Amino acid sequence: MPPPPPDQDGYPRKWWILVAIGLTLFMGTIDGTIVNVALPTLTRELRTDFPTVQWVVLSFLLGITIFMLSMGRLGDLIGKKRVFSAGLILFVIGSILCGLAASIYWLIAFRFVQAIGAAMTLALGVAIVVETWPARERGKAIGLSGGIISLGIVAGPALGGLILQSLSWRWIFFVNLPIGLVAWLLVLLFVPPLEPEGKRGRFDFPGALLIGLSLLAFSLALTAGQRIGFTAGPILALFALFALGLAGFVWVERRSDHPMIDLRLLQNPGFSLNLFTGFLSFVAIAGITLLLPFYLELVLKLAQRDVGLLMAVAPLVLGVLGPLSGSLSDRVGSRPVSVTGLLLLLAGYLALTRLSVQSRPLDFVLLLLPVAMGMGTFQSPNNTAIMNAAPRQRLGVASGMLSMTRTLGQISGVAVLGAFFAARLHVHSGAAVDVTSAAPAHLVAAMTDQFLLAAALIGVALAIALWRWRSERRPLPPVPSSVHPA
Repeated sequence: MPPPPPDQDGYPRKWWILVAIGLTLFMGTIDGTIVNVALPTLTRELRTDFPTVQWVVLSFLLGITIFMLSMGRLGDLIGKKRVFSAGLILFVIGSILCGLAASIYWLIAFRFVQAIGAAMTLALGVAIVVETWPARERGKAIGLSGGIISLGIVAGPALGGLILQSLSWRWIFFVNLPIGLVAWLLVLLFVPPLEPEGKRGRFDFPGALLIGLSLLAFSLALTAGQRIGFTAGPILALFALFALGLAGFVWVERRSDHPMIDLRLLQNPGFSLNLFTGFLSFVAIAGITLLLPFYLELVLKLAQRDVGLLMAVAPLVLGVLGPLSGSLSDRVGSRPVSVTGLLLLLAGYLALTRLSVQSRPLDFVLLLLPVAMGMGTFQSPNNTAIMNAAPRQRLGVASGMLSMTRTLGQISGVAVLGAFFAARLHVHSGAAVDVTSAAPAHLVAAMTDQFLLAAALIGVALAIALWRWRSERRPLPPVPSSVHPA
């Protein structure tokens, strides 16, 4: 029996829908943050190096980025629940394969499989929440979703530290099996089909192929450039392929009757500029999240369990502030809340430059708090503004673009800021040196440079947000009296 249709209060089972979607996102964030904490362990136990072990993170982000838009569009065409639930099962299968991986290279490959399932869920999770909750509560719903995600981020480092302390690293992937099964049952029971309205369009295979190849070339250029240099011939060729693929994608989309992306979405500043500021925030946060476990373990000499607990403090703050900032944006508007979040982020990255070899764990927590408060305050209202700017028939694509921006920002942050960190570590050490054998003082100096670069990126995002806020507050010009509406 199909669920009852929505009324002015959304679907009657909207809270169960939020739990079902939130638990799926919770599982995905647990997996990501557990892996970050485990990177030093994987480097040792799988006998690899820092550039290679990064691919455990990067292959996952790469797969999500390539498939995100296609899965969002597919959900708009054949039904969001159908694509979401299939992706959930594929993610669990990929998790089991990761736990069984025999080498670092098999682990990287299985992470890509896992990423395809994650793309199917991440592309449509926010769209399902937006479509099943009333418009006046979208900020609240998105904020609660962000809070659930943050709980996963909190649980990930803490659970990862406990697992690595007493069990094999393989259990950081096996933990997804029970969570995934519960989430799948909740999705089947409570999420409505959300079938597309009206006549179904066709899937844009040429557009999907071009955007996938373009993003693949861009991502590979960013990551492989760390090893051979960003001015090397193959890397420049990959950047050229990215530009050609992107130009071809725009050409195809303008002429398609059923485009992958309605390019008119990007002409709306409330959509495109908020996407870009969100992208910059994820570039900055990904670049430092990659390095903080190395700082805690290699500089402060903390045990893996303590590293996990300390890494969980900031997401805990984010989880509390996310729902609050989402509800506040429903009342006062998204712009003042998101600008406040960017100001806190800027102050936080500048505060992190005070970390040193002599810092205590309490110093680490206090200096990281403004970053956590900034992300918690910024994300929910910014995401709400993006989704509110999209029409209902394009919610899947808009949600996919939102998630793709997040993952592409993470890839760029890990790759570009990772390469920047490696270059600065080379300068401070006076020679090429791996992160696991570098002197603590040199590690801290390179990290300080990284924090300053992250602060500069947030400064750009803040300038754009302030300019957009001023434009929104500017009164519209008066309509001449001789002009009458049709």
